Amino acid sequence: MTHDATLVLLNYNELEGLTALHDRLPFDQIEEVFAVDPGSTDGSVEFMKKKGITVIHQSIRGRGEAFRIGVREAKYPHVIFFSPDGNEDPADIVKLARALEEGYDMAIASRFMNESRADDANELIKHRSFGNQMFTSFANLLFGGHLTDSINGFRAVKRDKFLALKPDAHGFGIEFQLSIRAMKLKHRIKEIPTAEGDRIGGKSTAYTFSTGWYFVKLLWNEWLLGTRF
Repeated sequence: MTHDATLVLLNYNELEGLTALHDRLPFDQIEEVFAVDPGSTDGSVEFMKKKGITVIHQSIRGRGEAFRIGVREAKYPHVIFFSPDGNEDPADIVKLARALEEGYDMAIASRFMNESRADDANELIKHRSFGNQMFTSFANLLFGGHLTDSINGFRAVKRDKFLALKPDAHGFGIEFQLSIRAMKLKHRIKEIPTAEGDRIGGKSTAYTFSTGWYFVKLLWNEWLLGTRF
């Protein structure tokens, strides 16, 4: 079965991850696959083009902009975001697609459900996991949600619902903002448990303290904004 969905690969210097994961990506089950890239220099763009994957250049850097480009360029009604860094399990891509086909507006691969596994092998990542769960708890309290992982970028969303949310956040705030605004508008959100793997090469750009401070401001701004977006 082929799903009427677009898979967006969010790449930035992830050659090692792409090399390791390429053959596990469900190209035969998803109608469209392309990558968004802000200017990788490690050979990953060349690798993807050699494999027949269209690469869309991202002129303005940042994860938020990559999400918006992905939705704008997608030809299908369901959009799935995947980072090929080893943290995200390709086997969950189809599960996310199915969740939208079941009628959900958004589906999130949760690292904190009972059946999940979060990559917390070192102290820095343990602190990051604690922060993720803390922000999710605040968002649930303020906006009436029941999520376990509001921040994970490994997710799928209906294209029209994404556009209705009008997300304008920068960087890693895009995922948190999408979750918050979906809760505000009472969109149907499904979480599936995921086993977060170890990063394969590359370098994480999610810096704990600066990102955390941005999340505090984003949470406050969203509280003040209400549904006026």
